[in-house]
Formats: sequence, structure tokens, C-alpha cells
Amino acid sequence: MTQSQHAKKAVIDKLAIVIVTYKRQKLLATLFDSLKALTVAPWRIVVVDNEHSETTKSMVEDFSAAVTAQWGQTIADTEGNMNRVVYFPQEGNIGGSGGFSNGVRKAYELGAEWFWVMDDDVAVLPDAIEKLAPWTLHHDVIQGSRNDYDGGPFYWQYHFIVPLGIPDPIAPAAFGPRGYRLMNTMCFEGGLFRRNIVEKIGFPDGRFFIYWDDTMYGYLASKVTNPIEVKDVIIRRTRDIDNWNIAGLRQLNSTSDMNRYHIMRNRGYMARYFMVYGDYRPALFALGTAATAIKEVIRLVAVDKGHLRSGLSAIARGWWDSHKLLHDPDWRPMPALK
Repeated sequence: MTQSQHAKKAVIDKLAIVIVTYKRQKLLATLFDSLKALTVAPWRIVVVDNEHSETTKSMVEDFSAAVTAQWGQTIADTEGNMNRVVYFPQEGNIGGSGGFSNGVRKAYELGAEWFWVMDDDVAVLPDAIEKLAPWTLHHDVIQGSRNDYDGGPFYWQYHFIVPLGIPDPIAPAAFGPRGYRLMNTMCFEGGLFRRNIVEKIGFPDGRFFIYWDDTMYGYLASKVTNPIEVKDVIIRRTRDIDNWNIAGLRQLNSTSDMNRYHIMRNRGYMARYFMVYGDYRPALFALGTAATAIKEVIRLVAVDKGHLRSGLSAIARGWWDSHKLLHDPDWRPMPALK
């Protein structure tokens, strides 16, 4: 991006930052501090609290007062509210998937034109909006680059092998001269998308609870536009996770048995979406499911060896339940809004 391009559009029209949090107030405080350091103020910040915690509510109120003092009020939303921060507690823990689904819905109803989504375990860089803004002139879905917890570059698998239903483990890491690369997936750790995309593909699917929901939202977006990942670093991860480094760049992170279960179970939802768009190839998808299970067993042995028995059980249960979803006669995709 040239300096003239930055000067032409340093802001993003009616940008709503959608944050999903659950029982991680320390991490959320770090994210709030980074948001206060932004060089461009967002239109709205929607905080989805899956814990419905008084502590989180108090933190959001203090944060709202601080950004109001710093940036002032903003353009009124559809409810006539001019405060930049919206606290949106949920009645129960609906997972990251449910949180992003409801959070994007809330921001949409308030009149947002752009949605910048993130978990509570990241921090934004001060010039992140200025870096992202020029890309919004010609693109509808943008994924910025990230730094890992240790400050080094975080490699994200931006290409999804649809017939197998797995991320491409050997997709090139270089961006090339254009400064971006096409992607057919998304990550809700800093993904940015326009209102017209939400209207065409609907809200994120909260039924996933956790895992694959952002992957599938990016897949759906790729059916109506050309999503891109840009080389500009806009965010850093703030949670230290045990991992196994592979070839110095890629890594296999530690995870929980709950994640392992949903990694396998939600492949049933994934297959259903592929069926809707004519991309489901049973034999190849089954091969991808087996490869996913093998990867999770490797993760157990290499990183989470203390959870071997419970982890294997979670993988098996998730795999079994994915078959139920695959044949659920009542399943329907998330509806388009227009």
C-alpha cells in the first residue's frame, strides 16, 4: 500500500469490533489496553460475554468510560446509542461459535458496515485499522497477519483443501509482490468482513460451538467473493500454548479434550455445507476425516501425552457423533439475509 492510499482511506466505515470472551478477564484486560492504543477509533466495540460475569461487566464499563474520554461518542446506531462500547452478555456459555454468531448479529442489527472479529486472547497493534483500511477499498474479506506469543510470525494455513476438508499443510508461506494471497477459509482471530458478505451467506453458524466455524465461514465467503490474507501484521497472540515446532515455522499446539471432540464432531456440519454447494466427495472426505483423527493422535502423543486415554475417547466420540450430524434430516444451513 502506498502512502497516498493510506491517506485516502485511513478509517473503515462503521467498523464494529466483535470480541467473544469467557472466563479470561486477565487476557481481556490486555486486549482492552491494546484497543485503547489504536491510532484510529472504531465505530463500535461489541463485547460478547459467554460467562455473563459481573467482573467482566465491570471491566467493560470501565473500558467504555476510558474510550469515551479518549475518543468521544460516535455516530448513533439503530438504537440511538452513541457509546462506542456495547456489553452483550449471554445467558449461558454458547462457545466461541455461538458468541461470534450472536455478536455479528448484534453488530449487524446496530448498523455495522464492517465486522472485525477476535477472541479475548489477542492484542491488536496500534496501527491495525490504518493497515487494514486500504485493503477495504477493493476487497470484502480480509485476514491480517499475526505474530505469535513469542513475537515471531505466526503461520496460518490460509488454503483449505475442500474435497478432503482439511487445511493445506504445505501451502506456500510467501505472500509475493502483491502483498496478499487468496484464501478460501477464515480465522475469527482477527478476520475482517463487509456487511454485504453477511447478507449473502448469513451469520456465522453457532451450532459448531467451537472449531471449524470460522473455517466454514471463510469457505462460504469464498463462494461469493475472493477473500485475501494480507502480509500486514495487525494482531498478536497473547496466550502461551505448549506446542511442537515443525520445520521451524509450522507448529502443532496443545489442545483440550473438548476441542478434540468438536474437531471430529463438527466435520459432520462441514460435510453438510459441502453438500449444499456440491463439493462433497464421500471417499475423499472420509480420507480427510481419517487424516484429521491421525493428526489428533499425533498431537496427543507429541504435546498432550498426559491426556492420552481421555483424548482418544474424545476423538472417537466426536467421530461417531459426526455421522449423526451427517444424516440429520432436520439440518439446514444458516440462511442468507438477502
